[in-house]
Amino acid sequence: MKEKMIGEKIRKIRIIKGYSQEYIADLLEISQSAYSDIERGKTKINLERLRKVALIFELDINHIIDFHENQFLTNKIQAKSNEIDNNEKRKLTELFDIERELYKEQIINLKNEIVYLRSKLDKNK
Repeated sequence: MKEKMIGEKIRKIRIIKGYSQEYIADLLEISQSAYSDIERGKTKINLERLRKVALIFELDINHIIDFHENQFLTNKIQAKSNEIDNNEKRKLTELFDIERELYKEQIINLKNEIVYLRSKLDKNK
């Protein structure tokens, strides 16, 4: 579960930074599908690879581990509130929309997991 949480944080940071999975995978010298497995928590990310991801994102490893997108975006908006032009406002709105869709997807996945686990429990009764 911990790997999935870190993978989700990496995914969100990648989206906010505007990078594609292919771009990050290329810099990590792995396939896009292997990188996708990291983001989805299917593959554990080792410390060395996490360091490389942090370098690509220009962040400290702790910022990735402790990352919360609302705090990140709020800080960015506050720091640039007087400098934000229409293009940046549009991009931030798109990022919030993407984030909202990610949460919706996560809720659907959790609901499906609950249904699956309930069916397993019912079979064992």
